[in-house]
Amino acid sequence: MFGFKKKNKKQENQTKTLFGATLNTQHKVKSIIQDDKEMAYFLNTLGCFEGEPITIVSVLSDTYVIALKDARYSIDSDLAKTVVIH
Repeated sequence: MFGFKKKNKKQENQTKTLFGATLNTQHKVKSIIQDDKEMAYFLNTLGCFEGEPITIVSVLSDTYVIALKDARYSIDSDLAKTVVIH
């Protein structure tokens, strides 16, 4: 009636983001899902683009410490949800 669809488990598991990924494991960036162009540009200036290796060093409450291009950065969970990994 309203156009809402239920997500099945296959659809939910298809998109894997940094949010909830395993620690100290190297992943490759598949894409960035972001409507805000400034945030996507910010991630690109850090070196976060398709094919780049990325590692989650630690997670402290809402903050993710990531290793990207021989540097460490701190991002929040909202930003971690926008980075799709393989």
